[in-house]
Amino acid sequence: MIINIPENSDFSIHNIPFGIFSTQNKGKRAGVAIGDHILDLAAVAELGVFDFDAGVLEREDLNDFIMLGKATTSKVRTDIQQWLQDEHSVLAGKPELFVKQSEAQMHMPVCVGDYTDFYSSIEHATNVGKMFRDPENALLPNWKHIPVGYHGRASSIVISGTPVHRPKGQTLPKDATQPVFGPSQRLDFELEMGFIVGKNTPLGASVSTQMAEDYIFGLVLFNDWSARDIQKWEYVPLGPFLAKNFASSISPWIVTLDALEPFRVPGPTQEPKVLPYLQYEGNKNYDIHLEVSIRPEGGTETPICHSNFKYMYWNMAQQLAHHTVNGCNIHVGDMMASGTISGKEENSYGSMLELSWMGTQPVQLKDGSERKFIQDGDTVNMRGYAQKGDIRVGFGEVSTKVLPAK
Repeated sequence: MIINIPENSDFSIHNIPFGIFSTQNKGKRAGVAIGDHILDLAAVAELGVFDFDAGVLEREDLNDFIMLGKATTSKVRTDIQQWLQDEHSVLAGKPELFVKQSEAQMHMPVCVGDYTDFYSSIEHATNVGKMFRDPENALLPNWKHIPVGYHGRASSIVISGTPVHRPKGQTLPKDATQPVFGPSQRLDFELEMGFIVGKNTPLGASVSTQMAEDYIFGLVLFNDWSARDIQKWEYVPLGPFLAKNFASSISPWIVTLDALEPFRVPGPTQEPKVLPYLQYEGNKNYDIHLEVSIRPEGGTETPICHSNFKYMYWNMAQQLAHHTVNGCNIHVGDMMASGTISGKEENSYGSMLELSWMGTQPVQLKDGSERKFIQDGDTVNMRGYAQKGDIRVGFGEVSTKVLPAK
């Protein structure tokens, strides 16, 4: 191996995720994570090993690189895998091509033109329905027929490490008849995965479930911040607005579908049978272990959630097929989030709303404090990895500190 990779690293030879980084002496450029290092793709390109315009690797985002198509981007990934394992490859004896992750600054990996958030975990939708509507009929009549989603705000998606200010807005206090204005008292995270669109479509075209994976470049961890008290007051009749658009946080490395291939698993049985355009063949879910923890300011971290991406009722192929079935066009860099990922067990619930059951069952932290929702000064960390035998592919983390309202 050209470079040492620590045991159980998220960024093994099986991964090779893409991202955008900078260093003190050089601006933004493309790289791949390998162990504790970043392989500088712009520097590698100077060796003349790529058969495409290497200028795309010096952009401030990966959009132009992704636009080259999977035939090219997948070859870059497999070439790097081979080079890293060959002591006589073009990377051998060139330590200057590698940058320590600890000495680099990560940036948004893509320019996100549009962002859609889905609502695709049946466990999460059922829990929310029980709390806010009818415990006996928690799911709305359409939920098992369509992958429910809404158009979110692309401009406020930020990279891991970017602090988020507590949002302000209107809420309706308990037993009140008139709304009040002020900082949210029920700030929440939502554990999600986001996929990056890797191919354009023209207006009027649609993408089938069979073709959907050709249009998905890769995935990131996604924290869809939510202000539950603002949301409760505003979501009828048109759904979330200020409760969601103030911020979403993502992990910096895009893990490709190629890297996740070994971790395909069957999805849940869908009953009633879905309409033909949502039907699919093969395994479209992915076995990705997910964890959320809270670290109070100056305190230690407490894991509070252990979930898995495989729980999703609606898979990514169905989400993309539904999104485009009406002719909606998509573009490279568009981001689509899964919706909160909850499992059947209480410790697998992917939001504080569920973990504390709307604030009635506080979550205990290691320092003895309790959380019903997220407090100022708290840092929320999300991590994810897939493992099968000796093959481990991870996402790193998305870490975000909550600051007081401005």
